[in-house]
Amino acid sequence: MTTLQATNRTADEKVSTLRASGKIPAVIYGSGIKTPISVTVEREAFKKAWIAAGSSTAVTITGAGEDHDVIINDFQIDPRTDIVIHADFLSLDKNKKVTVKVELEFVGTSPAVKAGLGILEKALHEIEVEALPANLPKTLIVNIDGLVDTHSQIHVKDIALPKGVEIKGHEDADVVALISVIADEVEGAPTAIDFDSIEVEKKGKKEDADADVEESK
Repeated sequence: MTTLQATNRTADEKVSTLRASGKIPAVIYGSGIKTPISVTVEREAFKKAWIAAGSSTAVTITGAGEDHDVIINDFQIDPRTDIVIHADFLSLDKNKKVTVKVELEFVGTSPAVKAGLGILEKALHEIEVEALPANLPKTLIVNIDGLVDTHSQIHVKDIALPKGVEIKGHEDADVVALISVIADEVEGAPTAIDFDSIEVEKKGKKEDADADVEESK
């Protein structure tokens, strides 16, 4: 499990000073925490934790009293500098299952796509799973090697799940990915012009023509 070092933050510490020194103000809340805990983490260390864990894998926060198993529930980015300026950590009970959304990672090569029979259509990009914090995956792998023709489909039941992980909110037969056929355009066929539609569109455009939130935590 990924570990992130934190230090307790007092009310008199200015967030602008912390950010200027390469640190991020953050809060820990959730299971077992009555009052949110204000902490500070190193920005670079946070970025590494995010790359390793994402928003679904548990991270252990140390250094702020007792250790906390958390997920990175949210974070804010300064739109001018593109740097992280605040983070929210949701504390988890390591003995209680939680439900999170996990990104689907598509790997492999579809023979149907390679042969030009169609294009890959992803019906799902993420999926809800339930597991103990220690078993939460960052992504779930979907192999598209089996999409050999335009009749091939990948279903929820085809997703390989790590031990202790269960999919929630979907039926086994729900489609995850398929091959979408591209209809051939008929060359040389004249296209009828709908002048009424053009007139309506022009009128609509004419009528339409007449007609920094700063957060501090």
